[in-house]
Amino acid sequence: MTTRLQELSGRRVYAPDLDAFLVEAMCRAGMTGADARTVAQALVTTDTMGVHTHGSKQLRPLLMHLRSGRLKATAKGELVGEGAGWALFDGHDAMPIVTAHRAMRAAIDKAGSSGIAYAGVRHTSHFGAAGYYARMALSKDMIGLAVCNVDPCMTVPGAKGKVMGTNPIAFAAPAGEERPVFLDIATSTVAASKVFAAGFLGKAIPDNWLVDDDGVPTTDASTYPEQGALLPMAGHKGYGLALLIEILAGALTGAGMTSQIKSWITDVDHDTNQGHAFIAINVGALMPVEQFKRRMDWLIRDIKHAEKGKGSDRIYLPGEMEWENRDRALVEGMVLPDDVLDRLLGLAEDWSVDIGMLYGGSAKGGLS
Repeated sequence: MTTRLQELSGRRVYAPDLDAFLVEAMCRAGMTGADARTVAQALVTTDTMGVHTHGSKQLRPLLMHLRSGRLKATAKGELVGEGAGWALFDGHDAMPIVTAHRAMRAAIDKAGSSGIAYAGVRHTSHFGAAGYYARMALSKDMIGLAVCNVDPCMTVPGAKGKVMGTNPIAFAAPAGEERPVFLDIATSTVAASKVFAAGFLGKAIPDNWLVDDDGVPTTDASTYPEQGALLPMAGHKGYGLALLIEILAGALTGAGMTSQIKSWITDVDHDTNQGHAFIAINVGALMPVEQFKRRMDWLIRDIKHAEKGKGSDRIYLPGEMEWENRDRALVEGMVLPDDVLDRLLGLAEDWSVDIGMLYGGSAKGGLS
């Protein structure tokens, strides 16, 4: 651990300061203020949820792609086709979080009149946490779904080596007096970023996360992704779900599929060409919104009040822990993991940003 990292480790960071720091870095990298704020909101929100693997940690490699030309700082996603209940975008290798935000917004807007809508994106890259886009639908009392396909890093039953991506899927559903339900998962046993984090920290991993080059389970994360492959969750079930996402985000959008997709982390000489897909379901088109929310409250309470197993004092709904993390983080700030701080220190060095901004420093961000 570097001396600077030791100095910062364990200190609390507040969401507005982290947001300002990220925006400053993106503006110095050539992005517009509006786009920078869109990206920062997605990443900081994810950090406040406690999902640090997909929050601000992701910005440094994304901005490195701007510097190399793999992504374009001022490019804009293009609407290339649309109908009453669908839209299709070409990302043109613009900042993927910005394009994904626009596509999910299009699905929500179209669902307002059509009842349900799909929006897809091709020629794009890593969009962070899928759950952020699914939750966007909550502001309009809609159910949101978000998926994307990624480069092969996961094996499948009967195969050896990397065949498919971890292909995440997320959904969010509104409720009334209860908190909205949401789930954001990879179709592998665990997200690749958690393996990277374990490798960085020198920690052993469970033996159901990864197999080595011979297909044998391993607890050593240090050689991934150069060697080995992730395992699909629940065997053939995770494999089948990953394939559905490959169809929705890849086959249906015109994006790359499986071996056609390049890694956004390692294959720096190639366009990534991931695909994203978003679906919004307008609850009010099917039944009165308040009726749906009452039904959701009943469903949530029925699950939470189920008889608890031995040693259990609480039953959580998907997303409940994340909402509680966010409530605390917005009041108390958050302690970022050392691997995240290490990335932010590198980001500060890359773009000559004052790291003191993370802790209420006086440096001001210049928005365009």
